[in-house]
Amino acid sequence: MARVMAVSFERYGRLYYLDPGDGTYSVGDKVLVPTDSGSEVAECVWSPEWVDDDQGFADLPVCAGKAGQAELDRDAVNRRRRAEAKLVAKKLIKKNELPMKVVAVDYLDAGEDFDQLVVIYFSAPHRVDFRALVGELARSLRARIDLRQIGSREAAQLTGGLGNCGRDLCCATFLKDFEPVSLRMAKLQDLPPNPLKISGACGRLLCCIKYEHPLYADFVRQVPAVGQRVTTDEGEGTVLAHQVPADSVVVRMSGSGAVTSCSRASVCGSRHSYESRAPIAEEPVIKLRRRRRN
Repeated sequence: MARVMAVSFERYGRLYYLDPGDGTYSVGDKVLVPTDSGSEVAECVWSPEWVDDDQGFADLPVCAGKAGQAELDRDAVNRRRRAEAKLVAKKLIKKNELPMKVVAVDYLDAGEDFDQLVVIYFSAPHRVDFRALVGELARSLRARIDLRQIGSREAAQLTGGLGNCGRDLCCATFLKDFEPVSLRMAKLQDLPPNPLKISGACGRLLCCIKYEHPLYADFVRQVPAVGQRVTTDEGEGTVLAHQVPADSVVVRMSGSGAVTSCSRASVCGSRHSYESRAPIAEEPVIKLRRRRRN
């Protein structure tokens, strides 16, 4: 067993899991999270609880304790500077007529002027020559500038929002890696082949299509294919469709023409009964002789 707590840097943002150590935290507490650039302030959204070790919560970073007034003031200043940097970047991009869209800004305070780093994440349809923009941003913000171009999925992850299901975007809450999703997976789940109807906020195919793909693939391997004749308790019929959530298939009866839903067990007999009806012929054994050399 291990103690785990969850924090978020933004309201309704991505969850980050920490080891609470010996501390006691409640929902809503401002805590310090160790990062590569130092301790950052985050809000506790899941108080420490005991979980099993096999749930993937091993080797978590340890929470650095509750945030004091000095850390809260520094966090408020950094948030204000990030907002100012985002506004200045948008104005300069519009002034230079560059095809760029600012997605997010990260501000790293390292002390004096020009020791501070402003990381600006932007999206663009193609590569952009922003060398002149970097100089203008550095003079306006009096800091080192790092411009990073990201893709549409990463932009949706940083921006956040609601998906077609009405819940927060998976990429902005818990999803860590982007796995490839294809139209073949959508076709297997009887989803419309129109990408506009099965795309997320990023314009790509929904990531949730990948979640249920193994279930649908396993179901298709075990049940008769669409169009195949089967024998049910009510008689013989033809498979019209699969109903994976209900673990059943839709069958049109040959005698009456009625359409009924049959469970998978009723149309998929045991392997022993299937082999007794149609025994599988053994493959002939072919013996190869070594050819003699002359």
